[in-house]
Amino acid sequence: MLTELGGKGGDVCRHAREGEIKCPLIVRPTSEDVVTGQVMGVLEALNPRWWIPDLLNAALGEPRFRRQCYRGVRIRLWDRQPAYPRHLAPWAEGQTEVDAVLSWEKPTPTTVFLEWKLHSSLGAKVSNHNGTAHNYPSDQLIRNARVGLWQCGWIDEKRLFDDRRDFVLVLIARKRGEKLVGRYRDPEQLLEGLPNRRLFSRLPPLPFIGELGFLDLARAVTANRNQYGRAERVLVDRLEEYLAMKSQPRLVRNG
Repeated sequence: MLTELGGKGGDVCRHAREGEIKCPLIVRPTSEDVVTGQVMGVLEALNPRWWIPDLLNAALGEPRFRRQCYRGVRIRLWDRQPAYPRHLAPWAEGQTEVDAVLSWEKPTPTTVFLEWKLHSSLGAKVSNHNGTAHNYPSDQLIRNARVGLWQCGWIDEKRLFDDRRDFVLVLIARKRGEKLVGRYRDPEQLLEGLPNRRLFSRLPPLPFIGELGFLDLARAVTANRNQYGRAERVLVDRLEEYLAMKSQPRLVRNG
């Protein structure tokens, strides 16, 4: 983040260029993985009490999450989920990689899938998915929703214990306005896109699908700036500047 803000995006340090060290870090301003890693790294360093409810409520447009002490908070990047069970869908698909997974255990066990986009849009068709042959949508958002609901126990599979976890799916992009988010926030349209919908007798508390633009994310994280410690405020200020830079359209160079 500091490297990009300093105007060195797309380059490596002098020591790496001259072969003095072997450095795998190449900052690519157009890579959404770079943005994901930088932002989530900052969030992991902050007290979750002051950003989790603000971020999620802003994404969902509803005050679903209270300000409280979140225990057992974990952030996992590029987390590979198990392949969706073959007996739950009329097709076989591979593992789903979620850009970032936020979870906590108390007061209510909760899992949040965060899908990040920079200059690209959601994939209309993901790999290892032939649901369209069976008249089911095959876009990235419905796949993440389906896998998340299954992983969090919202499919009735005659489990010995009720181990459901609250589930939230958030798209974070340069700007708001993804049509698929609006579609799947409607529970009926969501269920129409899920095979074996009869197994979904319940859904997580609504709404559980939302989106944030980069500037929305910055506002949510900085809303309680005065509650952070001195070192946290430095991180928050840098993050706000970084997200403002990343929210700008990509420059296209002629020639």
